[in-house]
Amino acid sequence: MPPPGPPYGPPKAAPPPTAATSSTPAATTPSPASPTHDDDRRLAQQLGVTTFDTWRRDAGTGIERLTLTDPDGAPYACWAAGLDRDKPLLVVCGGIVSVKEQWAPLLPLLRKLGFAAVVTELPGVGEHDAPYRPGSWRTLSDLLDRLATRADVSDTSFLALSFSGHLALRTAAEDPRVRRVLTVGAPVADFFTDTQWWPRVPRITVDTLTRLTGSADETELRALLPEFALGQDLLAGLDLPVRYVASARDEIIPPREQALLRRALPDVKFKVFDDVHGSPAHLGAMRRWLFTQLLLLRITRRRVTRQHTSPTPLSRRQP
Repeated sequence: MPPPGPPYGPPKAAPPPTAATSSTPAATTPSPASPTHDDDRRLAQQLGVTTFDTWRRDAGTGIERLTLTDPDGAPYACWAAGLDRDKPLLVVCGGIVSVKEQWAPLLPLLRKLGFAAVVTELPGVGEHDAPYRPGSWRTLSDLLDRLATRADVSDTSFLALSFSGHLALRTAAEDPRVRRVLTVGAPVADFFTDTQWWPRVPRITVDTLTRLTGSADETELRALLPEFALGQDLLAGLDLPVRYVASARDEIIPPREQALLRRALPDVKFKVFDDVHGSPAHLGAMRRWLFTQLLLLRITRRRVTRQHTSPTPLSRRQP
């Protein structure tokens, strides 16, 4: 999904070095068959982090860096703004080629809107040095544990794009602190299990998933993918608002994912654009719809009653 455009920083803040940050997702796209490209990818990723870090310090954006470890001990980092234990938490996460520096320029705006906002990365992407696996949802739940003294994690929203949208839905099924999920082009079940759809998936997506999951090759990847699928029983337990941007000509996500969510979820709304995956030709309209839905849900404060309102910290849960 393309970058969100100019940031909404303080009035006197210069814009971030977009040439470095917006080009990073393309530069960081994995290519298992090319070690040279992998070196270039890592260099571009490091440059994007360093350049963004310099900008956020020099411009006085109020954005802070969080350095954490996931439940398996792998290091990762987040950008955050507006952290306050009385403010609702909003977690933003990109997809399989979308680094946090792509979305972090939105943090000053999210802070102004009243959120304690954190931008993170999918496991295996950017600085998150861990494989993307079926149990990766635990990283998001663990992030809420770690932010419990710095934000109102009992009122958490996820703005999670593409494959991280799947991760957010999976987390919400296990963690009652997640109150709403907004996503763009998230796989749910058929992407992971439909053998007839798979030949249509772009090669770059297959190669990227192969690398992120630590699979040896496509055969091993395809054997693993069904473990990611969200079943009907799991989805039926998602008693929270879900807002989903779909693309009518999505080349990655099967259209049946929408039908599955319509059947399974009690509160789901869709916005469909005549576009390809991520609706890159409709970024403005897509952002307006997502932010409108986010603010409406916050204003109405639909606080659903979910089981286990005081969840066990992840460190004490069973895998």
